[in-house]
Amino acid sequence: MPAIPATNVANLRDLGPLPLGEGRSVRPGRVFRSGRLDRLDSADPVVASLGIRTVVDFRTAAERADRPDHVPDGGRLLVADVLADHLAESGLPPAARLKTLLGDPVLAEEVLGGGKVREAFARTYRAFVSTDSARAAYRAFLTELGDPRGGPLLFHCTAGKDRTGWAATILLSVLGADDETVMAEYLSVNTAVRRAFAPMVEGFTAQGGDPDLALALIGVVPEYLTAALDEVAVRHGSMEKYVRDGLGVPDEVTDVIRERLTVYAA
Repeated sequence: MPAIPATNVANLRDLGPLPLGEGRSVRPGRVFRSGRLDRLDSADPVVASLGIRTVVDFRTAAERADRPDHVPDGGRLLVADVLADHLAESGLPPAARLKTLLGDPVLAEEVLGGGKVREAFARTYRAFVSTDSARAAYRAFLTELGDPRGGPLLFHCTAGKDRTGWAATILLSVLGADDETVMAEYLSVNTAVRRAFAPMVEGFTAQGGDPDLALALIGVVPEYLTAALDEVAVRHGSMEKYVRDGLGVPDEVTDVIRERLTVYAA
């Protein structure tokens, strides 16, 4: 899944034509993922060519207020705040504090040093599965994809790696992707994310910050995703039951998603 070279949108990519096995793949041009859209330019020919009709924003209220989305011309915005409940219980997680933490190495070391960064991300990923706000957000996302009249959809958070990564995992699981494909797609964002955040990382290390801590903040590693998958296994037993019972998405909606977003080799 190489990044689409849009000028002002980081980590923009099409989930199609990701292979799903048995001659199937994700239908291209229907569902996209990215980082934040505050610099999106509808006049960019790359963006305009995608024909995006719905944008799903997984960010918190504070993130949206700080950098509001620029929605493509003709598109509509659906706010689906994944972290609202986790924020209320545990404070703003690293996934929503990248700018602050990368701007203050002392604070970053105090809050996340000594291995605490990976523990913090694991807690956040488990909250993607367990909290009411996350369930509502991901249910809304799948419901949009299950609208047979829906057009191309783009979903995003700030960096397009954590909340967005879990959304992609849910969708690929619904479409029948195997575990290796799901993990490979999840990890594929690292190159684009590191490129997008390179100036902030350079500033962080220039101030004496730990480069490994910076990379743990801006990138993804298998254990983050595994934490969410383990939470699904404990609470629901399978991704299928998580989608049906945990998210409350009926089978008829997932059937439409598969029909709309799966293409078979000729």
